[in-house]
Amino acid sequence: MSDQLIPSKVFDELKEKIEEETEVRQNLGKLADEVEKQNAYALGLLSRIHSLPRAQWRPVLDSVDEVIYKQIKAIDELKELANKHPYYKYNQKWTHKIQDAIYVAMLNIWLGGLPGIKGGKVGDFFTLDDVETLYTVPVNVKDRDCFHVTIEEYLLAATQLTDELSRLATNSVTLGDYELAVKISKFIKDLHAGFQLLNLKNDILRKRVDAVKYHVKKVEDVVYDLTLRKLIPTNASQNDPNAQ
Repeated sequence: MSDQLIPSKVFDELKEKIEEETEVRQNLGKLADEVEKQNAYALGLLSRIHSLPRAQWRPVLDSVDEVIYKQIKAIDELKELANKHPYYKYNQKWTHKIQDAIYVAMLNIWLGGLPGIKGGKVGDFFTLDDVETLYTVPVNVKDRDCFHVTIEEYLLAATQLTDELSRLATNSVTLGDYELAVKISKFIKDLHAGFQLLNLKNDILRKRVDAVKYHVKKVEDVVYDLTLRKLIPTNASQNDPNAQ
C-alpha cells in the first residue's frame, strides 16, 4: 500500500487548471492593453485642442475618429474572448481601460467628433445608448453572464469629462473663445445637477462625483471673471451658445 495520502493526479489537475487560467488572463490582458494603447494615442491627439482655436479642431477630431474605430475592433476581439469566461472573474483586466475608452469617445463627441454617432456639434453628449450603438456591446446587464459596459464605467468616464472640460474652459479664454467657456460652464452645471439625482452606492464613484462640484466652481470663476471684464453679457452664463 502506498504511503502517499494525496494522489499526485490531484495536483496535476490543479496545475493544469492554473495554467489554463493564467493563459486566459494573459490573452485578455493583451487585448485590454491594445484598447489602452489606442486610448493613450487618442488622448495625445485630443490634447492639441487646448492650444487650437475651434476653427482648427476638425483635422484633430477626424484623426481621433479613426483611432476610435480601430479601438472598436480591439474591443470586439476582447468581447469575443471575454464572453467565453465568467465576467466577474476577469473583468478587472479591462474595466479601467473600457472606462477610458468611453471617456475618449465622450470627449471627442463633445468637441464635435464622430458625426456618424451624434450631430457633430460642439456640446453633443455621448449617452449610455450611444455607448451600446458605438461599441455594439450590451450595457448594465443583470440577467446573463457576458461582456458588457457597466453604469459605473460610464459615470466614471463622465466625471473625467468634466475635469477635462474645466481645463479647456480656461484655455479657451486664453485663445479668446469666451463663448466656449460659457458653453462648458452650462454643460458642467447641468451634468452636475444630473449627478445629484443619483443614489450612488459605489464609494469611488461617489467621491469622483463629489469632485465634479470643484470643476463647476472652477469654470464658474472663469465665466464670472469674463463678466466682470465685460467680455461677455452679464446673462451669458444662462444662455446656451451653439456657435462652433
